[in-house]
Amino acid sequence: MLACALAILRGMTVLVTGGAGYIGSHVARLLLERGSKVVIADDLSTGIPSRVENLEHVALDLAAHDAVETIRSIIRAHSVDSVIHLAARKKVGESVDLPEWYYKQNIGGLANLLEAMKAENVNRLVFSSSAATYGMPDVAACSEDMICQPINPYGETKLVGEWLARAAGRAWGLRVVNLRYFNVAGAGWDDLADTAVANLIPIAFAALKAGKAPIVFGGDYPTADGSCVRDYVHVHDLADAHLSALEYLGRDERKFDTFNVGTGQGSSVFEVLDEIRRVTGINFDKVVEPRRAGDPPSLCADVSRINSELGWHAKKNLAEIVESAWAAIS
Repeated sequence: MLACALAILRGMTVLVTGGAGYIGSHVARLLLERGSKVVIADDLSTGIPSRVENLEHVALDLAAHDAVETIRSIIRAHSVDSVIHLAARKKVGESVDLPEWYYKQNIGGLANLLEAMKAENVNRLVFSSSAATYGMPDVAACSEDMICQPINPYGETKLVGEWLARAAGRAWGLRVVNLRYFNVAGAGWDDLADTAVANLIPIAFAALKAGKAPIVFGGDYPTADGSCVRDYVHVHDLADAHLSALEYLGRDERKFDTFNVGTGQGSSVFEVLDEIRRVTGINFDKVVEPRRAGDPPSLCADVSRINSELGWHAKKNLAEIVESAWAAIS
């Protein structure tokens, strides 16, 4: 099975949109290690140029008016046969303030990409979706069959993106896998750290480096220790899930098009901070502030579908996530 998957990957030329970003650079590097040819499309608005300096890279805003022709030229020039689409705006608060722009960027960009793929007869797409599509479910573990009720424009654009890709499948035969990420963290390589300081672990690290106590929003949730519980998946495991999805798209029989990517295990904010104390050796305090609106008490993935259908399993635990994230910024 593994040998067959590796053979498939070695024959591919993959366009990775957003390939200079945190997740995209991990996906691109793992593809290269497994023998695929990789082309990057990234406008570098949040990506890091050094991550693509030795790769085929085209600076491109997918939502631009001339993006379709540019994408078509990339596909033709490099004989692209598959696409992993990660380029998107992803700040929840920003999406609330700028909903029109978020729809234009995330849905408009995907529409341009699909139009170009259709014109060039490229019919394999792995789409970067999100657990934000679920909103605030009243269950501890989210299954892909749940009704999605996103609570912000960012989550809405991810769900609409899934609908758009599925519609393209019905209209012209696009093969798509939607990967709903849970909380991505860690570093697969020391030069690919998460530099955005937008999620718990990098936020806590940034506070410690500034000599401040990390802030926790809410200590009175109905969880074991009162803090929110989330499913943390290592970014290297997540990158590997994209490669499994590419292999899956080559099968004639594909029962599902949407998969959660997580571990199936939750860790509370306080547990993550305990792990950070262990890894860093810093005995810090924490500041507990009131809950933020829209934060569910617990959000974890039901990973039975991706385990059984794609044969993918998360390999790294919370300790390895924190250790790798700290090593990458130290």
